[in-house]
Amino acid sequence: MSAFNLFQRLSQAPTKPKAVPAARQFDVADLYQGPIALGAEGEAAARPFDEKLRQAYFWIVNHAIISPHYDIEYNDGPSQTYSVGDSRRTLNLPSAQSYSSFILLPLLTFATRRKCLFVGGPGRGKTASALLMGVLAGSTVKEVKRAMQHGHPQMTVADLLGNPLPADLVNAQSMDDIRIAWRAWLGMRVKIVDEYNRIPTRTQSALLTVMGDNYAEVLNHIYECPEAAWYLTANDDQGGGTYQVIEALRDRVDVTVQALAFNPRFLNELLLRVEENVRPEELVPPDIIFTEGEVDQIGESIRQVGIPDAVRRRLEFFASQFELFETAGGQFEYMTKDTARLAGADRGAAQAADNGRDRLKDLGCQTLNGISVRTLMALLIYAKAMAYFRGNGEVELEDLRQVLPFVLHNKLQPDPDAPFFALPENAAYRSDRLGWLRRLFDLSNDEFNRLDLDRDDPVGVLSAEFDLGLDGVSERETLARLNRIEKLIGERTKGRKLYGPLYDDLLKLKYLHQRYTNYRSWLRSQ
Repeated sequence: MSAFNLFQRLSQAPTKPKAVPAARQFDVADLYQGPIALGAEGEAAARPFDEKLRQAYFWIVNHAIISPHYDIEYNDGPSQTYSVGDSRRTLNLPSAQSYSSFILLPLLTFATRRKCLFVGGPGRGKTASALLMGVLAGSTVKEVKRAMQHGHPQMTVADLLGNPLPADLVNAQSMDDIRIAWRAWLGMRVKIVDEYNRIPTRTQSALLTVMGDNYAEVLNHIYECPEAAWYLTANDDQGGGTYQVIEALRDRVDVTVQALAFNPRFLNELLLRVEENVRPEELVPPDIIFTEGEVDQIGESIRQVGIPDAVRRRLEFFASQFELFETAGGQFEYMTKDTARLAGADRGAAQAADNGRDRLKDLGCQTLNGISVRTLMALLIYAKAMAYFRGNGEVELEDLRQVLPFVLHNKLQPDPDAPFFALPENAAYRSDRLGWLRRLFDLSNDEFNRLDLDRDDPVGVLSAEFDLGLDGVSERETLARLNRIEKLIGERTKGRKLYGPLYDDLLKLKYLHQRYTNYRSWLRSQ
């Protein structure tokens, strides 16, 4: 087989084999049930693009980007583990199909048209991976390279978005007479900005408008951009760029992926490319190129993936740990880290006035901020995308656990002075942001299990009762529910320290109490 065929080879076998359900026996009654069900064959035909997405993943990971780092681990039963080195770190051999985050997360970004940031040193494959995503969208290598924006310290808004035509500037009688020569990259379905932290702050603001609102503006002229997947790169995203990235722009990034070091054991792969003079991005098999309509269908299918209540409840519990800052506000609703941040309060003094909570047990003490709405939405969509990629119709808790560190990488800031990081066994988490976030989620789940919230969640019961609606609820029943809420608040607040989950539960109970109070007033006015 020639090297050319080797690079273009796709697996003919299903990438995610599943047991075929047994064929149903024919029943005459089926003739009266409407259209004939197609069974497993029809179901597979209705969802062909998840397999195509997996084909693309395995082609990239095996033939294009050399990334033998299977850091997204799934297990189907017991797995082999080994303790290695003086630090006794665990080497795990997953028992189910596992993935490299450096390839998979950008691919899920492509499928969901979100925004992905690559971080890592020079020459780790960040730009090459982004380039491949552009080729998957149907553009040629030359088109993708020409459309790629390279950040540099002199980059102006005109460099980024487009120029007014010189003749129009001289002859125009009004702004409407000026035509704009828009940059071609604004119309691409995959947008790449290389070294985005080298772009001047003013130009970053123009980039923010395109990323956030999907349009560009020059001299009151508007260019509406198509829906696109975004890829940004940075050698150092912790402040080492030429310019500090503005917070709003950083917040627009949905997921952050770290490019890991090259493993010299795979040097033969590089040697083959040198000898055969081939570039993987020029050999992408046509079978894994996606049309715009196919990406639309994939996005729609991903949104239809279900998230069970039990999984959603775990995420609620996790997210509720981080916003509470008891000494930051005098009013109950304002006891948050964001209140302290907005006021520029001395965080050290506020912590010194804390009420003696267990700062090791409280996960909120490990972070400087909470989780934004945009981040939570990104978590949900990437968890759905992960489940879709694995061929499932519902998100599993492990899907959420695997994508969570990459979504929160740039969003949840650790507090280096927290007691958690002072423990010798946790010292590595000061630099391993992804490992720390995954550990944080595991600790949250341990606490969730300890509290037995899957079975004993009275706030959840009251909330579910309210969600059924108020139509037909009598005044007597309303009073009974108000009494149950007040009784539960009394039980929850009696002699307890205030932690994040309890804070959010109390706010939810206050919300329910207010809704029932308003409903009772309405009933009495009838």
